[in-house]
Amino acid sequence: PAGVDDGSRLKLRGEGEAGQRGGPLGDLYVVLHVKPHPIFVRDGSHIVCDLPVTLAQASLGTKIDVPTLDGLVKMTVPAGSQTGRLFRLRGRGAASLQSRRKGDQIVRLVVETPENLTKRQKELLREFAELSGDGDRSMVASFADKVRELFG
Repeated sequence: PAGVDDGSRLKLRGEGEAGQRGGPLGDLYVVLHVKPHPIFVRDGSHIVCDLPVTLAQASLGTKIDVPTLDGLVKMTVPAGSQTGRLFRLRGRGAASLQSRRKGDQIVRLVVETPENLTKRQKELLREFAELSGDGDRSMVASFADKVRELFG
């Protein structure tokens, strides 16, 4: 049935071995093992999915197709989104065995750092870094301040 999870047991009454001395058939217990999925991880009735985005998409914001159990869904990634930010897609998870209601899908953003940059891309990133400076509000600057405070 929809909503079963790894380790769930199904009892099939009267489908087991014959009883002793002509007694009634016993029950058969089936233990279920759910095969891991390459994209989705189950957490109860919730489904968790890591969503890779480019540095530009995370910085500027974008609308992106997200895979769900029911197909692709458009999701907005706001400008300035960071790795680890969580988004909830209500009702896009797995069915609950008890209530048949669906859980949610949790989308965890993973910002991909570009590799193998061209000379021009490196120049543009250096220029961007110079224009950005060490803003007081950046997580990097805040972390550096905490480290200096801790270790003097």
